[in-house]
Amino acid sequence: MSLLNIILQAASDGKGLAVMGAGIGAGLAAIGAGLGIGRIGGSAMEGVARQPEAAGKIQSMMIIIAALIEAVALFAAVICLLISFKMA
Repeated sequence: MSLLNIILQAASDGKGLAVMGAGIGAGLAAIGAGLGIGRIGGSAMEGVARQPEAAGKIQSMMIIIAALIEAVALFAAVICLLISFKMA
């Protein structure tokens, strides 16, 4: 069965579109979190390379920001799961 047939079958009723949208939303949240964490890590490494004496401050700020990004991504994934379970 091709991907197009699966998508068309899921879109045949309104519930399929909601579940498909929830899945796409969860995927985008995961991709966004991965990009954010990667950017934080790269910037922190660059900051430590420029000012090694500030490594402790940079590391603590990096951990706090990474935790906030992960919290937002987890919230988005939970909302998407709630939507998909409500519609399925």
